[in-house]
Amino acid sequence: MPAFRSVHQAGIPIKTTNISFAIPLGPENIAGAGKLVGARLLTTTLPDSDVPVWLIDQPQYFDRDSLYGTPAGDYPDNAERFIFFCRAAMQVIARMDWSVDIVHCNDWQTGLVPAFIKAESDRWSWIGPQTKSIMTVHNLAYQGQFDKSVFPMTGLDWRHFNKDEFEYYDQVNFLKTGLVTADQITTVSPRYSQEIRTPQEGCGLNEVLSTASDRLTGIINGIDVNVWNPKLDPHLITNFDVDDWQAGKSLNKLALQHHFGMQESRDVPLIGLVGRLASQKGWDMILPVLRRHLAEKRPTQWVVLGSGEEQYEEELLALAKEYPGQFGLHVGFSDKLAHQIEAASDVFVMPSHYEPCGLNQLYSLRYGTVPIVTPTGGLADTVVDCNEETIKLGTASGFYVESIDADGLDAAINRAMETRYHRPDVWAQLVAAGMNQDWSWTHSAKEYVKLYEQTLTLKRN
Repeated sequence: MPAFRSVHQAGIPIKTTNISFAIPLGPENIAGAGKLVGARLLTTTLPDSDVPVWLIDQPQYFDRDSLYGTPAGDYPDNAERFIFFCRAAMQVIARMDWSVDIVHCNDWQTGLVPAFIKAESDRWSWIGPQTKSIMTVHNLAYQGQFDKSVFPMTGLDWRHFNKDEFEYYDQVNFLKTGLVTADQITTVSPRYSQEIRTPQEGCGLNEVLSTASDRLTGIINGIDVNVWNPKLDPHLITNFDVDDWQAGKSLNKLALQHHFGMQESRDVPLIGLVGRLASQKGWDMILPVLRRHLAEKRPTQWVVLGSGEEQYEEELLALAKEYPGQFGLHVGFSDKLAHQIEAASDVFVMPSHYEPCGLNQLYSLRYGTVPIVTPTGGLADTVVDCNEETIKLGTASGFYVESIDADGLDAAINRAMETRYHRPDVWAQLVAAGMNQDWSWTHSAKEYVKLYEQTLTLKRN
């Protein structure tokens, strides 16, 4: 992965290696064309693990405040940055003298690698008949689309600028390139793998994905159950489990209310939100409902942690100023506070317009916080709507927003509140169902192993 500034600042030990290299950006066979960009290879491990991670260190490209852009927009040289990264990854594999079965790429930033593997199989000794590539889409909306003038930086002949490789409506689309050239494609939930083949959710690539449906698989993400474990979580005022969640959540609620200067009450329903302040996350629904609850002094409290689009940050800051004591807000990111909100809240609101997988609903289930979600993507794959049938089956774990608008969200919250107040036995059943589920990586890892084994049996196109 790139040696981003955030990696250097993470407080993990990073070692240098004796490997450095220069990557040409432009045709190598034309004198004076393109440029050489130098880099070195660093190494570290995953936290609390001996699994190695290799870091491509190029400060000009990666030593920046943010990964891909600023609040004003994407970095203008993103195409150059990630053409370089894809090229560097190919070079590192060669320099490490690895024998590679599968190159597993994630999102548009690595989308050129499957194309390079196919176009340059004769150039690299590590690419053999067994070498396959997999492309994982975490969010189809982010595609890495650029003017075709960037294509020469790939170092490939213009004959590769065609619809089966790099060309996309006379531009270069990094994600599309990965999708059409990879041997297999995955997404981060089964439902999302179906949705992205429709015009509504396909972000312009639905036809590409429909054509590739025989090599498209959805595998739900997992969570780190050692980090997200209310029984052991060091960020909590008191720990709890499925057997004592009521007392544990009450004490964490009181502490969070005190932190935000809100009325301290075990009984008032606390509604939590953690995540990006982005249109995708349904803020066009959340803000009207939040205003309604605050203005009407409904018997609820709200806590929001997040950052993102400026308009949402400004509106939330104004509401927090207008309604102190009813609304707790932290603009920015705090891992500690994220854990505390999950532990203290009664419900977690997540009405995404689309959600490839989602993690916060999984954290919520783990922490006995009942999720209110739109039935889309990974949300629909992980949360079971509460109705008489699912209550009887014992599978209910949350509430669906049935009408995708502010009134629909408010109605779902009302359903949740009615259940909490008037059917406490059902509420306890919902909490227990969520806390008893296993959303660890164990199941997902087995699915990836199956996919890898299947991929290795494929013949090269």
